[in-house]
Amino acid sequence: MSHRDPTALVDVHNHLVPGVDDGARDLSAVVDSMERMTRASIRRIITTPHIDGSLTLDAARLESRLRAVTAAWERAAAAIGESFPEVEFQRGHEVCIDVPEVDLSDPRIRMAGTSFVLVEWPRLQLPPATARALSRIRQNGYRPIVAHPERYAGMGQAIGVAGQWRDAGAYLQVNYGSLVGRYGSEAQRTALSLLERGWVDYLSSDFHGHSSLKVYKDEAWELLESMGAQEILHYVCRTNPGRILSDEPPLPVPVLPNERRFWSRVRGLLQRSSA
Repeated sequence: MSHRDPTALVDVHNHLVPGVDDGARDLSAVVDSMERMTRASIRRIITTPHIDGSLTLDAARLESRLRAVTAAWERAAAAIGESFPEVEFQRGHEVCIDVPEVDLSDPRIRMAGTSFVLVEWPRLQLPPATARALSRIRQNGYRPIVAHPERYAGMGQAIGVAGQWRDAGAYLQVNYGSLVGRYGSEAQRTALSLLERGWVDYLSSDFHGHSSLKVYKDEAWELLESMGAQEILHYVCRTNPGRILSDEPPLPVPVLPNERRFWSRVRGLLQRSSA
């Protein structure tokens, strides 16, 4: 699909390929998800179904998986094109780094066929030598984006690890829901701490296409706008994710004012939203 609106919000982490992972189950769920995302002003989307990195080392199994995902994505793209012609719908994968080295040479694995690849580690645990794995990905000519770093166990106490990832050439993508407590208070604090350091390059939904779930874009925007972060939102929700589609690195993001000045205000907002 061609680029339609370069000023639209861009979501680069979600699970809207029907029936291939724990995301959207069928085309009906895809259409429902798209209604939600367009209501949230998101009209440029890279959908990222799960794939194990170890699968990239087995050519036959990898091809089988990629063909199945491609066929399902094409069905979703056709349905979206018919009902939401204003939406640009691309695909990539969320690659689980379950082996020390992965083969990312097939462009279907990467985000919209660019040099960018969305990565995570198994079970939201931090294995040793993560920075080394990311450095190898960069040395092989690809640009890793670490999905939801704020959700890893113990990251709040080991936030320097995220700095090591950036030093290794990786970028960071935080979930909207983390900012408003969707994954607990530790993930919320860590997300804000990453923003304070200017280490967040992208905000995205990680939306899994279930009717019981929320996109959380509006809630996250309300919170960050109350903290004077309008310029940050412009970078991490529009400019930088849009640059993925043109295979360009993100621009530096301004830092968020210190969390402690706003924490009581945050608690008050969250209490009102849950009342």
